Amino acid sequence: MKVPFCLCFFVWTFCISAQPSVWYNSGIGGGGSLFAPSISPSNPDHIYIQCDMSEVFHTTNAGQQWSPVPFTQLISTGGIHTVEFTSDPNILYTVNYGFLDDTRFPVKSTDGGATWQALSNDPTGGEVWYISADPNSTQRLILASYTALYLSSDGGNTFSLKYNNNSDFLISGVFWDGNNIFVGTQIGLLVSSDGGNQFSLDNGSGFPSGYGFMSFTGSKSNGITRLMGTIANQADLYPGVNALDIDIYSSIIARDYGAGGWTTKVGGISSDDNLFYIASADNNSAVFYVGGTNPNTAYPVIYKTSDGGNTWSPVFLTTNNQNIYTGYSGYQGDEDWWYGEIVFGLAVAPTDAQRVIFTDFGFAHISQDGGATWRQAYVDAADQNPPGSPTPKDKAYHTNGLENTSCWNLHWLKNNPSIMMASYTDITALRSTDGGNKWAFDFDGISYNTVYHVIEHPTNGTLYAAVSSVHDMYQSTYLMDSRIDGGTGAILYSTDQGEHWNMLHNFNHPVIWLALDPNNPNRMYASVIHSVDGGIYTSANVNLLSSSSWTKTSSPPRTEGHPYNVAVLNDGMLVTTWSGRRASGNFTASSGVFISNDQGSTWQDRSDRPNMDYWTKDITIDPNDPTQNTWYVAVFSGWGGPSNDKGGLYKSTDRGLSWTKIFNGYRVESCTIDPANPSKAYVTTENEGLWYSSNINTSNPDFIQQTSYDFMHPMRVIYNPHDLTKIWITSFGNGLKYGEDTSIPLQLFNLDFNGYASIDGNLLSWKFDPSEEIMDTLYLQRSKDGKSYENIYLEQSTTHFSGQKKDTQPYPITYYRLKIRYASGRSEYSQILALKNDHFHQIFVFPTLVSDHIVISHVNQGLGDINVKIVNIQGNRVIDEIMSMGDEKIINGLEILPPGFYTIILYQNGVLLYSGRFIKQ
Repeated sequence: MKVPFCLCFFVWTFCISAQPSVWYNSGIGGGGSLFAPSISPSNPDHIYIQCDMSEVFHTTNAGQQWSPVPFTQLISTGGIHTVEFTSDPNILYTVNYGFLDDTRFPVKSTDGGATWQALSNDPTGGEVWYISADPNSTQRLILASYTALYLSSDGGNTFSLKYNNNSDFLISGVFWDGNNIFVGTQIGLLVSSDGGNQFSLDNGSGFPSGYGFMSFTGSKSNGITRLMGTIANQADLYPGVNALDIDIYSSIIARDYGAGGWTTKVGGISSDDNLFYIASADNNSAVFYVGGTNPNTAYPVIYKTSDGGNTWSPVFLTTNNQNIYTGYSGYQGDEDWWYGEIVFGLAVAPTDAQRVIFTDFGFAHISQDGGATWRQAYVDAADQNPPGSPTPKDKAYHTNGLENTSCWNLHWLKNNPSIMMASYTDITALRSTDGGNKWAFDFDGISYNTVYHVIEHPTNGTLYAAVSSVHDMYQSTYLMDSRIDGGTGAILYSTDQGEHWNMLHNFNHPVIWLALDPNNPNRMYASVIHSVDGGIYTSANVNLLSSSSWTKTSSPPRTEGHPYNVAVLNDGMLVTTWSGRRASGNFTASSGVFISNDQGSTWQDRSDRPNMDYWTKDITIDPNDPTQNTWYVAVFSGWGGPSNDKGGLYKSTDRGLSWTKIFNGYRVESCTIDPANPSKAYVTTENEGLWYSSNINTSNPDFIQQTSYDFMHPMRVIYNPHDLTKIWITSFGNGLKYGEDTSIPLQLFNLDFNGYASIDGNLLSWKFDPSEEIMDTLYLQRSKDGKSYENIYLEQSTTHFSGQKKDTQPYPITYYRLKIRYASGRSEYSQILALKNDHFHQIFVFPTLVSDHIVISHVNQGLGDINVKIVNIQGNRVIDEIMSMGDEKIINGLEILPPGFYTIILYQNGVLLYSGRFIKQ
């Protein structure tokens, strides 16, 4: 007897569904620093890299697609530590980051990286500075604290102290060779020749006095054990040193262990170039790679030797992209090679010297032929540019999942839903002309580091952008005047849908938010940041563009120049939040919520004190409250004093006169209320990911963490105003994601639209509030596919706002909607209601433990074609196909999937039939 997953659909409807179950990477790859690549010895297509924005990225197809390891499993330590492979592809080691207590502790995976568990024994007490695992064992592991080295021979269960330097002690690399273990350090070479029982400082001749290893590697073949490293003065070396300190580089030295001393190996390397990382396979003592930068061009450089270091040749040939398939960064591209600038990480496949990856200030590049050719690994390979010619500008690209920079906001053009502007840090901004499928830098006139906010004039379509030279505003590292006051900023404008931007007003200080007065769209407010000159500025003639005049409003009580959000309500009330400021090591009580009823001449403090006094973030005006009395305010907890433990989401139903804390998050960034369903809300946090509530208007709403969203720090949830089924998420460090909720209603009027499927047909009923606009005709429309609709009922009336109709000839799945035509000729539509009324769907999916196939079965024949999606734990679709169903469908070929948890989702004509999980063994 089969015991499968089972869902029974006797009478099934949907009108309000749950949140999206999958969030898709949707921005553009690259743009942020990447570090610590490592390649699997058993399968060189498996690669990990780390980012300083908290992600650990993983690819199983050599960089064609990337997925972040869910933050609930692994958080990057900022690029200090690699993921360490072993002789068993299921057993991995690395170092995890404890966000709340700032610890770095060793972890182990026994399922190929799907899940990670802390080692029971950490001899460093949460201060791991280095980790290395023996690639030929699952049991041997080295950890280093700031001053000492430890070794485990039992898979991390116990550790023994092997060397104590009693001072700063940089470990630069380890080469494992059976009983011989070679450790490059800032004081020279440590060697164990007895399997790790004893380590001693090697006294081999030729090692430069007073120098140590910046980076170290080793390889063995044909009886030669060759050790090699880049060196620098010991006084310049310390745990955590990285390629930002590349100018400390001195030379490259090498040694054939047991056959002589150390010798300098720099033949063929330009004296202009600074180098840092060196890497090799474990089994080829002839081939080594070294990477760094050319300070004259600010281009990254990679050299290769094929004769053990005697001669080196440059292999990453940037001029005219000679041997490089590029993304948007390349010779004369949107971002020239100077953006990447410095090799921040370099790795060679342990068993194949032909396979190489390096990372830099923004990107990853891979060679699979020993450096003869390279290809970018940060946008979809179908969009990459051929070698041997300049990288084109203004080209659009799909993401490949390697999204590692911050996106603050999104804007859709009012009259062209295909055009979007995305506000970014470092890469400044992106523009899409196809609704967000591809993104490009196809604009000019923006030279600032960050675009924070873009808005649009409601009648003439002019776009306005708040820009700043200072990034990461109001995150923990940008709260002090010394980090902000030196920045510049302005308001830019575009009159051609974002293609060309011009200066509207230069404030010479960062600008972070903009708002137009709904009663006078030529009046604009801007949040300008500066300890003395910061505040809310206003202009009553932005229609004059660069000739507009600006004045600073008065400063709200307690504030100290750090304004954030600004909004104008329909009755003219001005609402602002002011965010955190630190001075003399403490938060100042200068944050909060403030309102003005006289365009900023005077202000009232509407903060929930002291909870909002220190680090207030976004304010959300509930779009479903016509009075605009319902507000939500996000607050961060601070540190080191009275700002502690203030974080959460606060709600007011009386414009801030009283507040209730409804979500006790540590640090809450923002809240978004579903514009079509007032009971649904999303909450974004700094370190706890995305949260969702389906009952936000109850006195004690429930919030559920969304494990389908795998990044720790989403910024804002934004509904596409042209299609509310598309929900987008910006983030502090993981670009853009979007999800789909195909049953979100379009709330055109307070509508109650329901349906009931019975044996004799579908009964539809509706009720809605009168509109201020005169209604002419109501239509009930029906569709077989959810795309083409026919009228099955109409009523010409200006006074009937409720009714019902039975459809006696429904389809197996029938889509319904209401259309309202007004006397003016304008039409609006309701949400789509889908009814399933065939009483036969009893779907079975089995087995739960999958080796090479899975079976989909149902009770009756005639289901027809269905859309089958299989999604991995990172949210990436591994199967997305239309399949024809008989009474049973067997999906074969699943043996190629990596072990772990998967979700199988079945759709038919956009209707969810089934969703369940299985485990790939």
